[in-house]
Amino acid sequence: MADSVPESARQTLDRLYEDPENRLSSLFELTPDDEQVNAQLTVFKALANEHRIRILEALREGELCACELQVVLDAPQSTVASHLRELKDAGIVKTRRQGKWTYYRIGDTAVLQLLEISYALTDKTD
Repeated sequence: MADSVPESARQTLDRLYEDPENRLSSLFELTPDDEQVNAQLTVFKALANEHRIRILEALREGELCACELQVVLDAPQSTVASHLRELKDAGIVKTRRQGKWTYYRIGDTAVLQLLEISYALTDKTD
């Protein structure tokens, strides 16, 4: 991995540190695990959509079927189904079948905390 360090970065580290190789080693340890980054990326991609955030906010009150979410979003069934699939694939919502209906609920309340944190961050910047 040390071979992948750009020469300009290596020269800067040489100027900044008495032992630049030791510093390089400590920097390599900061490199996040690819699996963890990909899992986080999946969640943030799923959250990066207005409809999906509206679905999650509606599910905050409890489980709903797709037809109820159509009303909440004022969107066609195919649009709602697409967004629900994205949220389900990311592990953000869970399903329960009852007869021919599928009900959706928040899979882990941590996502609601994440939404609250994001709102708090935007509130501070105003």
